[in-house]
Amino acid sequence: MNEQSDSWFSPASPPPHWDPEQADPNRYVDPALQQVQYRQPAAHQQPYYGGYPDHQAAPVAYGAPAPGMDAIPAQAPVATAPGSESNLYEHQFEYQGHYDAGHQAPVEEKPAYEIPEIPETGWSAAPSRRRRWIGRILLLGVLAMQALLSLRLSDSASPEEAVNLVVGRQQYDHLLDGTAVTTDLVDRVPGSASLYPALAGAADHLGGLTAVRLLSLVFTLIGTALLYSVTRRMFNERVAASAAAAYAVLQSTVVVGYYASPDALALMLVAFAAWIVLYTDRAPVFAVLAAAPVAALAAAVNHTAVLVLPTLLLLAVHTAWPYKGPAQGILRGGMLGLATAALLVVTGVFTDISDSTLSRGQGSESTTDILSLSLQWSGLFLLLAIGGSIAWVRRERMNEAVDVDSVPGSPLRRAALGLTLCATAVLVPLLQAQLHTSAGMFRHIAFGLLLAAPMAGLGITRMIGAHFRHPQLGILVWVLMLALGISQSADRSESWASSGSLAKVLSEHVDGKGTYLTAVDGLPQYYLDAETSPGQWTSLREGKVADVTKGRYGLIVLDTTSAAAGSARDKAITQAIRAGGHYRLIAQLPHRDTGKAGVYRVYVKQ
Repeated sequence: MNEQSDSWFSPASPPPHWDPEQADPNRYVDPALQQVQYRQPAAHQQPYYGGYPDHQAAPVAYGAPAPGMDAIPAQAPVATAPGSESNLYEHQFEYQGHYDAGHQAPVEEKPAYEIPEIPETGWSAAPSRRRRWIGRILLLGVLAMQALLSLRLSDSASPEEAVNLVVGRQQYDHLLDGTAVTTDLVDRVPGSASLYPALAGAADHLGGLTAVRLLSLVFTLIGTALLYSVTRRMFNERVAASAAAAYAVLQSTVVVGYYASPDALALMLVAFAAWIVLYTDRAPVFAVLAAAPVAALAAAVNHTAVLVLPTLLLLAVHTAWPYKGPAQGILRGGMLGLATAALLVVTGVFTDISDSTLSRGQGSESTTDILSLSLQWSGLFLLLAIGGSIAWVRRERMNEAVDVDSVPGSPLRRAALGLTLCATAVLVPLLQAQLHTSAGMFRHIAFGLLLAAPMAGLGITRMIGAHFRHPQLGILVWVLMLALGISQSADRSESWASSGSLAKVLSEHVDGKGTYLTAVDGLPQYYLDAETSPGQWTSLREGKVADVTKGRYGLIVLDTTSAAAGSARDKAITQAIRAGGHYRLIAQLPHRDTGKAGVYRVYVKQ
């Protein structure tokens, strides 16, 4: 066999044999093609590509044609000199004919299995339906747990709840039949008296205190769901679930979730305003104006919400900066700020805020005690938020997925956003410390923690690490926050347990004709609504020392933990009770308020 033979004959064809009659010793003839001549194909015919090496001559005769094919008449071979530039590969074989009826045209066979294209990673960080549903299921679990933690706090009404409900009843009656509002507790409502109190009065008319608290629970759950959506927009589902789970177990969240006050509604509105700001970051600049009425309404419902409005403005700037540039981002924040301020001024809410919240009377508590309480209620949460901000500044992503397509951000801008959100969490404690009172701080602190929650969720995920490297650390921190939330909310609820005992004692010594003086605003008016009218009760802040000395009040209630406790008026009234000789002490009921032990003292006229 020629040493070059395996370079041109097919392994499927029979081996060539040696033809001694041929002059060329290198010429081979295929016995299966001896009767077939070859020729140059016509231009309109489909060629069969084949041939022989340049130094070989084409065979003169070939074997019989294949079954079902017509043989081509023999023609003279084309002579080709050895070494000529003419290539026999250009001479192509052709069968003129057709397939018989029993033969089918060849069908290209598909492989039984094709290797799919292998992605660079085994998973993708891109949004997907499966990822969204897993996040929603986790959110439902968080909301269910939050509801259970709040519903267990079913005690008697606190003084603040009683104030809201007394005003709410009168506001509801005023809306229905125009009855005049006669109570002097309107200025004790931490917001507009015509907004939440009227809603609470309607709920109280339908189902009493339980219905009003359930309304607050609905508002709080919606606020947590909006927090999840906001955090998911800023980061991803994992951070959003961590933020919602951490925020849901805080003492302030648990208590406000079953508390008849404007805080739950205002928190939901703040979360809704932040949601609008986040989801319009790539829309036209004027779209952010949709958040202005929501933010203004939140400040009107609860005046404490005005403290977090600057954070919403800065959030509008930071979120639009990567997509629209610094000029458009600053314009966006400025438009939101001007629109919100205009609404507050036009509606008169700004004047009410400056009179009630920013110019509130000074208390007697020390700054150290107030800040210590704040650290007990939110210290661990704030530490997580600060840690998450620092980790985010150092590294924007954990690089779990290499195919993430995102707008890169500068460390300076990330630091500014993290500082803005974390600083919001300390605004309320600093204001309370400046006023030297912790009254209501356990509720108001939730406003700052709501906006700092995304950074706290980021801190938990960075603690766990990429690909859930250290899940035990995240679980440990969350369980610790859960234990603190359960313990602190239970202590808060127990401080209201003596409200029912106080109402029982008072009901035995009041009627519909007398005049009464109380330092516990709201409780007597709410629980003794059937025996007395709100106009019969005078607040200790409005009572006159001379009337006490003359014995004009049929009953006096003092509280050692009230806002007026220790003030000059409180001391003067206590001295008048002792010096006048018209009153005798009939009951002393211990209670706790804001972690401090107090006593209700009840005096009746002799």
